[in-house]
Amino acid sequence: MATTGDSTLFEEVFSVDKIDDAKYDRVARLECSTSDKSTFMTLDVNSELFPCFEKENITVALATSLALDGSKEEKGWRDVTTGEATMADMYDYVCHGKIYKFEDTAESMNMCVALFPSSDY
Repeated sequence: MATTGDSTLFEEVFSVDKIDDAKYDRVARLECSTSDKSTFMTLDVNSELFPCFEKENITVALATSLALDGSKEEKGWRDVTTGEATMADMYDYVCHGKIYKFEDTAESMNMCVALFPSSDY
């Protein structure tokens, strides 16, 4: 498998603890945690493209680029040359956007991350 250079900022396996799909059509808000409960994450996903279930494990990676060598690409990942490998090839669901909220709680060693990407692919 190809390495991802310096583009990967964070990668972790989460267990889906709760799913809320009542607010929006085709969008589910996942509440997830790591196995040691040190990191919690809220993630909005397109539930038609990427259906998830409670107690299911998902791997989440945050990266600055989809280029395997870590370089900043000038084109979108859909515009890559046929056969050109990208980090998107290693995952079932890829989102692009900004981290909406990041909380580092002072009273504990836990990290909370809320990810609400502006678009998904």
